[in-house]
Amino acid sequence: MTVLVSSRSWPNSPLSSLNEIIENDLCTDTICMKTASSDYGKLVQELPLGVLRPQSVSDIIRLVKSSYKSPSPLTIAARGNGHSVRGQAMAKDGVVMEMSSLSNNNNSSSGISVSWNSSLGFYADVGGEQLWVDVLTATLVHGLAPVSWTDYLYLTVGGTLSNAGISGQSSFHGPQITNVLEMDVITGKGDLITCSKDMNSRLFYAVLGGLGQFGIITRARIVLDKAPTGVKWFRIIYDDFEKFRKDQEHLISINSNGFDYVEGSLITPSSPAATFFTPDDESLINSLASKNGILYSLEAVKYCYNTTINNHIDEELQVIFSSLNFIPGFIFNKDATFFDFLNRVRSEELYLQSLGLWDIPHPWLNLFVQRSRIEDFNQGVLVDIVQKQGLSAGPFIIYPINRNKWDDRMSVVIPDDNEDMFYTVALLNSAGASVDPSVIDEQNRQILEFCDKAGINIKQYFPHYTNKQQWMKHFGKKWSLFKEMKEQFDPKNILSPGQRIFNSH
Repeated sequence: MTVLVSSRSWPNSPLSSLNEIIENDLCTDTICMKTASSDYGKLVQELPLGVLRPQSVSDIIRLVKSSYKSPSPLTIAARGNGHSVRGQAMAKDGVVMEMSSLSNNNNSSSGISVSWNSSLGFYADVGGEQLWVDVLTATLVHGLAPVSWTDYLYLTVGGTLSNAGISGQSSFHGPQITNVLEMDVITGKGDLITCSKDMNSRLFYAVLGGLGQFGIITRARIVLDKAPTGVKWFRIIYDDFEKFRKDQEHLISINSNGFDYVEGSLITPSSPAATFFTPDDESLINSLASKNGILYSLEAVKYCYNTTINNHIDEELQVIFSSLNFIPGFIFNKDATFFDFLNRVRSEELYLQSLGLWDIPHPWLNLFVQRSRIEDFNQGVLVDIVQKQGLSAGPFIIYPINRNKWDDRMSVVIPDDNEDMFYTVALLNSAGASVDPSVIDEQNRQILEFCDKAGINIKQYFPHYTNKQQWMKHFGKKWSLFKEMKEQFDPKNILSPGQRIFNSH
């Protein structure tokens, strides 16, 4: 049975100063505390004082405002679907805000609402607690969909917008943060502010990619466009990194009649090809990977809208494929619905859950890497460290992104050079009985050390640092403004303590 313990029960706790203001009790039972003190990474455990399950935006405002006015402010972390990997949504000795409770409450003012007007076109007003898979489902009813996605849809809108939100569509439509028209944000002072590019713009740009440091997103207005009826989905195999790199960069440079999604990944003996391929094709590819040590898979998707257009797609794609330099005969394809393509990771998740291999430690390392050094990175990291050590099954993802689709006014940090593209590299390691997380963490340390010594310009995506100097180096030229925005919107350092930006030494 769930036991809810009122803050009034703890007269000597830090909560006592908030007693007369907080009307909602904090959950402190075993289930609440266990959930709030862990995340998908299973690498960090931080125990909060309690968990708030808000029933409305007003409940969030009440808690933040009372903490701000308290002589001993409590830290507060907004937790979406708990998919962080290094404790970013935790609040040691503070309060964890379970945002999902808003979507479970029919009386909540948040939700998903599709609209249109002449100046903005189609858009959806979406609660920050909503999962992207639910946004997709709701908008498809109207024949519409957001244009930019993450690879995994069971993440909250507020969570991905606090980072960037990237996938294979980012080169064509930008990350999710560049497809937001307006937001409602609760600052660290407890103020509910509506912001956009033209209204309270300092807060708007600060929050997007701001790692939750300036406010809690309670509503976002998301750009929508006509949804495809289906997709043509391809996997193309390479045994030469330079050809793989050049073809990816070519595909994201086609201005019209090209692909709508491009990503790349590694295939190694420890991270074999699976899921997409037939058993025979899978066996053929993995046999070649065992022989070569490493292969590269280019994944490309073309959206389909109606039968008339579809009749021309195959001809257009054949022209594109004729210019690529993959292993002859190693091109594979299938048709899928738009929903099934976007939700592709879900089936793998359910399969891994059935094997007990989903809820295990995930010592991930996500990087943005400068384009001009990506071949050095491939040899020094992907081949000489990842492939040779063979510690984990990955997946290992690598693909270029067009820089011109990003807005430098936003808080998110990408490599600070003048190159027109940069690469995202996601080393999505899993640890378990056979591999201790500390072993993969040591590999991650070696990777970062290699990049530093080789002078390869990288930035961490989902950054994790342990001291202020590292954070200052990460933000670089943006640090002064980032610190200024923190002082303006969360001067008492209440929000998102798990990021350890302003509460590290």
